[in-house]
Amino acid sequence: MQILEIKVLRGPNYWSVRRPKLIQMKLDLEELEQRPTNTIAGFRERLEKLIPTLYEHRCSEGVAGGFFSRVDEGTWMGHVIEHIALEIQTLAGMDCGFGRTRSTGEREGVYSVVFDYIEEDAGIYAARSAVRIAEALINDQPYDIAPDIQAMREIREDTRLGPSTGCIVDEAAKRGIPYIRLNKQSLVQLGYGVNQKRIRATIASTTSNIAVDIACDKEETKSLLQAAEIPVPRGTVIRTEEGLQEAIDKFGFPLVIKPIDGNHGKGNTTNITTWEQAVKALEAAKLYGRSVIVEKYITGFDFRILVVNYKFICAALRTPASVIGDGISTIQALVNKINEDPRRGYGHEKVLTQITIDNFTQKMLDEKGYTLETVPAKGELVLLKPTANLSTGGTSTDVTDEVHPANIFMCERIARIIGLDICGIDIMAADLRTPVTENGGAILEVNAAPGFRMHIEPSEGLPRNAAEPVVDMLFPKGSAGRIPIIAITGTNGKTTTTRLTAHIAKNSGKKVGYTTSDGVYIQNQLMMKGDCTGPVSSAFVLKDPTVDFAVLECARGGILKSGLSFQHCDVAIVTNVAADHMGLGGIHTLEQMAKVKAVLPETVFPHGYAILNADDDLVYKMKEGLDCNVALFSMDENNPRIKKHCAKGGLASVFENGYVSIMKGTWKIRVMPVKDIPLTYEGKAMHNIQNCLPSVLATYLFRDITIEDIRTALSSFIPSSTQTPGRLNFFHFRNYDMLADFAHNPHGLKLLCDFISKLDYPTKIGIISGTGDRRDEDIRALGEISAQYFDEIIIRCDKNLRGRTAEEIITLLKEGIEKVNPALPTMVIANENEALEYIYANPKTGALYTIMCDVVAGALDKIKELKDREDGR
Repeated sequence: MQILEIKVLRGPNYWSVRRPKLIQMKLDLEELEQRPTNTIAGFRERLEKLIPTLYEHRCSEGVAGGFFSRVDEGTWMGHVIEHIALEIQTLAGMDCGFGRTRSTGEREGVYSVVFDYIEEDAGIYAARSAVRIAEALINDQPYDIAPDIQAMREIREDTRLGPSTGCIVDEAAKRGIPYIRLNKQSLVQLGYGVNQKRIRATIASTTSNIAVDIACDKEETKSLLQAAEIPVPRGTVIRTEEGLQEAIDKFGFPLVIKPIDGNHGKGNTTNITTWEQAVKALEAAKLYGRSVIVEKYITGFDFRILVVNYKFICAALRTPASVIGDGISTIQALVNKINEDPRRGYGHEKVLTQITIDNFTQKMLDEKGYTLETVPAKGELVLLKPTANLSTGGTSTDVTDEVHPANIFMCERIARIIGLDICGIDIMAADLRTPVTENGGAILEVNAAPGFRMHIEPSEGLPRNAAEPVVDMLFPKGSAGRIPIIAITGTNGKTTTTRLTAHIAKNSGKKVGYTTSDGVYIQNQLMMKGDCTGPVSSAFVLKDPTVDFAVLECARGGILKSGLSFQHCDVAIVTNVAADHMGLGGIHTLEQMAKVKAVLPETVFPHGYAILNADDDLVYKMKEGLDCNVALFSMDENNPRIKKHCAKGGLASVFENGYVSIMKGTWKIRVMPVKDIPLTYEGKAMHNIQNCLPSVLATYLFRDITIEDIRTALSSFIPSSTQTPGRLNFFHFRNYDMLADFAHNPHGLKLLCDFISKLDYPTKIGIISGTGDRRDEDIRALGEISAQYFDEIIIRCDKNLRGRTAEEIITLLKEGIEKVNPALPTMVIANENEALEYIYANPKTGALYTIMCDVVAGALDKIKELKDREDGR
């Protein structure tokens, strides 16, 4: 077997709109295509012995053991690898269950193995591991999956959002608030565009930087609280052993020594009772900074209070990792027994974390004169960590309902004093049932970015939704943090429709971000050049904090490669489905291509609209099964589909009696005569009339975009190399004209030629090319169409031949030309710039030269250079 390719899908995609996170592995079974599982002796038994939990996989049988039934009957190895990849992720603490294995249609034995993942790096690891496991089982070789499981656990812990950040993101997602992870750590954007907020761990974009600085400076925090009559431990700041001696003389033992700007208990030593312990503690604290705090050790229990938006939320009692002696077992044996608790797992995968023996543990045992082989007395508590962090094996008990009102008031006041809107307050006290001011307790620390795990998953007591008040604070009154999204796909017309739609929205006062095959634009400023119709470009717009309206061109390639960058949109437009890019990415038929394009309408919100071309059978069929509203457009108001749709009160846009019109049920709103719309070239460019229809309808759906806004925008959208680069761009030379267009497939070229046929030129010359990664018949079709409309043809080649030689492409184009008109004057100038130079040097008076652009920007730049040369610039 051979892995040919692994893709990571991160959004709605060809395989599933509802399951956006998928691994798609292209796998060549090679000789195993002829060896289904029932022909491999002992395969099922070895598989079941290695991964017995696969019995739970129901597969198409729908019952436990269903997958093994398929193995017994005989299934192909791609299917087996799909199930192995799912199960080993589940065993690593990432429950996965969706998978598909289908032939790619490229050649026999090549399959797309698709399965879901929780963390993408772990999903990629699972893909490769599943192939290794299958190969070992086929060859009857021993295989230990434990290292793979552990490796995926470690990958998960390294790459996943921590439990605190994760619970905020989950809470936001439940409310329909979208999110984008901005780095590999814990920086996350909630919401889109101008309505976005950011969190890093549990610090929000609303959190004061000054407050965070104060909280990180423990001495300054203590000083502010002391001045506000908040009980804090007596203490001082030192740097040397001399200062340490003075502090001991002043406060006496027991003491606490910790870094002045430490966090998560790093460098902290508590309950210091001797000079030797104090010196070691000083050295440990100074690893994190020159200045060190020495405080009187307050006896009692360790409590954490959470305050969000200056309101008390919950409280937890924290207990450090420890064991209780039974008079028989060693400390190591007691630790091992505790770690057998099914609630304890690796990292943050479960409610509790397993206890590990580290330097802190050894140090604490050394101070008691213990080793891991010591047998503590029955009932003796042996602390194994200096702090009560859950990440080091500590436990938490929810005590929210026990907190005295005076303590609640004090904590809310502390948050105000420091200025922290998300605040964790550490209290050492006998209990929280009585006021801390009366029971001898004290405030030890105030923490920015407090951990939520102890509250959302306490070891004992009631879990508290600590994320809810954070999301309430960031998005009050039910705000979802969204901006309107119009998503556009189709084979031809996408870019012009996108640009016109964005222009209408901009004309109504929107701050628009939009993506096209030419680049990404933020408020009409070009930010990125090139083909920007994939998910990275869409995310660029959605991340921009100045954008309040997004218009996103979404092409086939991006959907197949990575999926969409958004889960839902407000409006989806599908212009048409025609033969282009066939044979690429596992798409071999028009029906499969339609399924790719149909991803967009399937992501529309229930209250939104899918705008579909009623003149295109495959596009019209997409309305079946949609959960959203459907609107139609057509070049014929008498199209039976339009008449039926509008008779039921449906919404449509049509070309009728020379007008672009909107149909609301049986009512008709005439928007504008097409002859007055510059984009249509007085109605000659029929394909641009068609592009106007969905743009007008999509923008009309928004209440704050008026018909007058639409009319004004249609009048001011002037086709040019600036406004619509590569789309019907005319250049008028002294004795001839050039027309540059991005027609790059038979359907698009036919639309272009229909327009050209209506233009009054004595001679029409086509400069044509073929794209190397298209099918032979598609390249020949370009030659055939060209021969039907042009008086002469110049064949050139694209800059990127995409897997073919120039000779192959030229031969196919000539075959198409000769099929229609063998006598048609045809010449070959393979280089585009050379072809344009030839035209400039040998122009035919009155001729129209139509150039099929490949790299639009390059072609336009060259034509402008020739125009400047003619003008003597």
